[in-house]
Amino acid sequence: INPIFFDFNKSDIRPDAAYELENIVAVLREHPKMTIKIESHTDSRGRDNYNKKLSDRRAKSTRDYLYTRGIETGRIQSAIGYGESQLINECKNGVKCSDAKHEENRRSKFLITGGYVK
Repeated sequence: INPIFFDFNKSDIRPDAAYELENIVAVLREHPKMTIKIESHTDSRGRDNYNKKLSDRRAKSTRDYLYTRGIETGRIQSAIGYGESQLINECKNGVKCSDAKHEENRRSKFLITGGYVK
């Protein structure tokens, strides 16, 4: 399951993210016992406390999109924001990076927690 990405300082679902979320909906429908967790993140720009809240809004936005597509609430075990605590590249506080590099950190990722049968 691929991650989805967000615009700077936003938590709304972009069209490219909606496309990817539709793939997740299809996988969940194909595997009716599958459960997932959603983990959302920000880049390092902004205050730590603000980024924690922003990432939580991203997690909830991601979760709510899946709910609107008919995914049952019990299939999403959690939707948690981690702020900038789990950067996947060198773009930490004080490091100059391109927007494309920052965008790699502005993501929701999906972890399969159970019910996946090949």
